[in-house]
Amino acid sequence: MSARQSSTIGNAFAQCRGALWSAGFFSFFINILMLTGPLFMLQVYDRVLTSQSMPTLVALFLLTAMLFAFMGFLDFIRSRILVRSAIKLDENAKHDVFDAMIRHQLKKTPDVKSGPLWDLKTIRQFLSGPGPAAFFDMPWVPFYIAVNFMFHWVLGVFSMAAAVLLLILSLVNELANRNPVALAAAAGNRANGLAEEGRHNAEVLKAMGMLENFRARWSHIDAISRRFQTLSSDRGGLISAITKSLRMFLQSAVLAVGAALAISQEITPGTMIAASIILSRALAPLEQAIQQWRALLGARKAYRRLQLATQTDAIAPSDAPAQSQQTKMDLPAPAGLVEVSSVTVMPPASRRLVLQGVNFRLEPGDGLGVIGGSGAGKTALLRIIAGLWQPSSGTMRLDGAELSHYPDEQRGRIIGYLPQNVALFDGTVKENIARLAADPNPAAVVRAAQMANVHDLIQQLPDGYNTVIGSQGITLSAGQQQRIALARAFYGKPVLVVLDEPNAHLDAIGEAALVQAVKNLRAAGSTVVIAAHRPSAIAAVSKLLYLKDGRQLEFGPREAVLKRVTLQTAQAGGKASNPDGPVNGNVHAALRGQPA
Repeated sequence: MSARQSSTIGNAFAQCRGALWSAGFFSFFINILMLTGPLFMLQVYDRVLTSQSMPTLVALFLLTAMLFAFMGFLDFIRSRILVRSAIKLDENAKHDVFDAMIRHQLKKTPDVKSGPLWDLKTIRQFLSGPGPAAFFDMPWVPFYIAVNFMFHWVLGVFSMAAAVLLLILSLVNELANRNPVALAAAAGNRANGLAEEGRHNAEVLKAMGMLENFRARWSHIDAISRRFQTLSSDRGGLISAITKSLRMFLQSAVLAVGAALAISQEITPGTMIAASIILSRALAPLEQAIQQWRALLGARKAYRRLQLATQTDAIAPSDAPAQSQQTKMDLPAPAGLVEVSSVTVMPPASRRLVLQGVNFRLEPGDGLGVIGGSGAGKTALLRIIAGLWQPSSGTMRLDGAELSHYPDEQRGRIIGYLPQNVALFDGTVKENIARLAADPNPAAVVRAAQMANVHDLIQQLPDGYNTVIGSQGITLSAGQQQRIALARAFYGKPVLVVLDEPNAHLDAIGEAALVQAVKNLRAAGSTVVIAAHRPSAIAAVSKLLYLKDGRQLEFGPREAVLKRVTLQTAQAGGKASNPDGPVNGNVHAALRGQPA
């Protein structure tokens, strides 16, 4: 695998390779010591009972006890190595896997969601369970068969035939469960995704009487998952039961074969007993492997999914920066000069262009209002400006440097972003405004809140800035959430602030606070870009960009663009059909007399 095709999970496994080799090394001694029991019985039957020597029995017993104790210690050490290997794998991969989950969410990759984290958990649980030990012991099956060959060739042939029979059952188990396991996992992921959607949209389901229909759809997919899980469990259970019964029968059968050889005086009774125990030991890893087969299949599929999710070349150029984060360095602090040149955008997981040939330039301190009807491409443009998406063609530059050239950490400091769908996180108001910083600067938090004109609102909360919000705390209204998220966008004095429908949930007081906040930002030298339908959001901007069907129709000073758009609308047949839209006469009237 080339460097560009390397995956996080592959690199994490490579770092754990030494520990896994150590587990294999301990398996060597453990399996050698597994011969302690058969050899002890061989000596007791063939030496102690015939010689009637009590000192020999005591010596053999003490030696056997010591060897078993040592074997148990080595087995414990191997178990600890495997558990810690699983933990090390998780520690090495979890941050990149989490980033991959976020990246795929931005790329709108279907059926990913939190899947990579669950896949990593599946691999970790498998490595720390009994499965790896069984597979480490499997290479020693030929060794035990060879020991039985040393006792007698008939015993060796019988042991080899028994092992081959169980291997065939393992293959049958693999073939029988491959498709049911995959189909059950796919249906289970869909059912979990639907359940999560239902949880997020509980109010809609309840208010509009959709609960029964939605539950029926979820139940149907969940039933498909359970049907395939049942089929897989039934097949696996059948093969596991056959394997267990067959192994016990084979142990008895080898006793019968050994007894026949002993009667013929070709082997001793002690050899007969020892051969039975050794065969049992030879077949045990095979039986355990069959029992752990489903876990192995699940871990293997999880590994493959993680490989695809974390491969560096799995990121399309339009979805992520081409330059790796490790090679980037901080650029000089920008002043806020924004240059968008011939930008064309095809959203992730889509084949339709939503923006074509957009061009404009903003000086530091400028305020740009992006207007247009629904589906005009406003949100897509703001995601390009915020660095969430990369243009399919064209460039977005901040102070002459493409936005993708800034390291993520620096880009996060210089850009403030308020999305359409506001989301605050479990934690205090202070932590949310400070962007979940481990040690937020209280003065910077208050300054951002004051700039967003939300300081007084926060002071009215039960514990002020220390009020816990989210699922573990109080519930805020949509307008309160939007205003706190606005303060989060202002935190750290960003030079570029991107606001998508910032007044969607605001009342008159909140809208007035928003207008003043934008003025404060521009006065401080920040460049502000706002997409809006309602006119109050663009009352404090200096320029307007009018989009229609993904194309730029107008750009320039606010009043001039409004006059041209109003004239175009009148020539097209009077007022715009959407009374709340940004391109009708109401906008111009609302903005008249408000300075930029």
